[in-house]
Amino acid sequence: MELYGKEVSRLIEELSSLPGIGVKTAQRLAFYIIGMPEERANALAESITEAKKNIRYCKTCYTITDKEECPICSSPGRDHKTIMVVETARDMAAYERIGKYNGVYHVLGGVINPSQGIGPADIKLSELMIRLREDVDELIIATNSSVEGEATAMLISKMVKPAGIKVSRIASGVPVGGDLECIDEMTLLRALDGRVEL
Repeated sequence: MELYGKEVSRLIEELSSLPGIGVKTAQRLAFYIIGMPEERANALAESITEAKKNIRYCKTCYTITDKEECPICSSPGRDHKTIMVVETARDMAAYERIGKYNGVYHVLGGVINPSQGIGPADIKLSELMIRLREDVDELIIATNSSVEGEATAMLISKMVKPAGIKVSRIASGVPVGGDLECIDEMTLLRALDGRVEL
C-alpha cells in the first residue's frame, strides 16, 4: 500500500538506495526536499546532474575532478617526487584535511580482493608503475590496514623495490580494520610521521 503517492514513494526509494541511507533517513530527506523552495530543489537536482556529467578521473593520479588534471597534480607548489598511494579519493581527502602532507597522490580505486574477483589488473597498479618511471624519490603506501590493504601494500612494495625508489608504509597509528576517511586528523598525522620503510 502506497502511503504518500507514487512520486514521494519513488523519491524515498531512490534516496534509500544510497549507501548509509536507510528508509527512515530517506523519508526525512524526501520530506525536506519536498519542503524546499523550488529554486533550491532545482539547484540540488542540477548539481547532481552536472556532477554526473562532468566529473572524471584525473589523468595523473586518478582522483575525481572536473578538469583533466586535479588541483593537487597541477600545483607547482607540491612535491611531485613524493607519491602517496591511497585506496580511494575519500582517503586522499582525509590526508588533505590534516594539511601536513605536501606531496602528490595516486588513487588505486580499491585493493586486491580475490574473494570479490578484484586482482591487480582491476586497480590502478599499472598506471602507478608508469608514473614511477618519472623522477620519484619516495612512495608512501597508505592503504587501509585490512587484510586486503596489507596484501596490496606488500605487492606494491615488491613491484617498486627493484626500481630503487624508497618505499614506506604509514605507521600503525591507524587501527587494524579502520577506514582512513573515518580516522581523526591527529592519528593520521602520527601515522604519516611514523611511516616505516618497507
